[in-house]
Amino acid sequence: MDPRRLSPFPQRPWMRSEGAAAGAGTGTMGLKGIVAGGITGGIEICITYPTEFVKTQLQLDEKGAAKKYNGIGDCVKKTVQQRGFFGLYRGLSVLLYGSIPKSAARFGAFETFKTRIQDSNGQLSSSGKLLCGLGAGVCEAVVAVTPMETIKVKFINDQRSANPKYKGFAHGVGHIIKSEGIGGIYKGLTATILKQGSNQAIRFFVLESLKDIYKGDDPKKPVPKLVVGLFGAIAGAASVFGNTPLDVVKTRMQGLEAAKYKNTADCAVKILKNEGPAAFYKGTVPRLGRVCLDVAITFMIYDSFMDLFNKVWV
Repeated sequence: MDPRRLSPFPQRPWMRSEGAAAGAGTGTMGLKGIVAGGITGGIEICITYPTEFVKTQLQLDEKGAAKKYNGIGDCVKKTVQQRGFFGLYRGLSVLLYGSIPKSAARFGAFETFKTRIQDSNGQLSSSGKLLCGLGAGVCEAVVAVTPMETIKVKFINDQRSANPKYKGFAHGVGHIIKSEGIGGIYKGLTATILKQGSNQAIRFFVLESLKDIYKGDDPKKPVPKLVVGLFGAIAGAASVFGNTPLDVVKTRMQGLEAAKYKNTADCAVKILKNEGPAAFYKGTVPRLGRVCLDVAITFMIYDSFMDLFNKVWV
């Protein structure tokens, strides 16, 4: 008789067939995802940051006398005129410091969740794809995205003022924590969790579904990196149209004027009342370009590193 049947302790699902070795494999995939994700995050943000800068500026721009920009081209033109070409890279260090742990948390979480709920052929069901993506988004929101995005928006917003008060990354973060406490870098946590959770649920669901369609009846069939990039761009576009309103609310909640909003719901209501429904889709075009490029590059780089790690890291 199998001694495992006599044990009063139920076994974890991923250990039923392969024993402890399967648990180790699960942990290894999660660690590979963390390392590959971190490297990927550092590379892609250096490529796509200018479009993120423009998107944030347009989202912070309000109607009336305070309005500064008349569109994407005007924002780029005025920024370059006032601060030079590298003015489009203001705040890059903040995003760079956060992009590595964000991407590491996202992919590490996704790989960990995936190995626990995939079937014997390594495939995920439709609900499994959504669940793994949602879990990855929530993890990155709590671990890295909320503090990173809050600091980034405050830095960019600070540069819009006549007399910027932040002299650098360390000085700016120190000033924020000193004046607002640790909660000062966790503004808009609810909106960020909603945004990132829905973002990654949509992206991973679309990407993994397109990969499955491409592979057909052969789950081991390799997907060319350029095809992965195309699938990533499609997944990115789907996520933009799905949650730009949440992104606008999140950005307002993390700006320097966030104090005028009681909470996430109050922010959404005031935007709708004062600026109309169209305000929820501010920055959609620059965000669409950035996200499609970002997601395409991210998944191409990530898949390349995972292929390498799976060959040399056993």
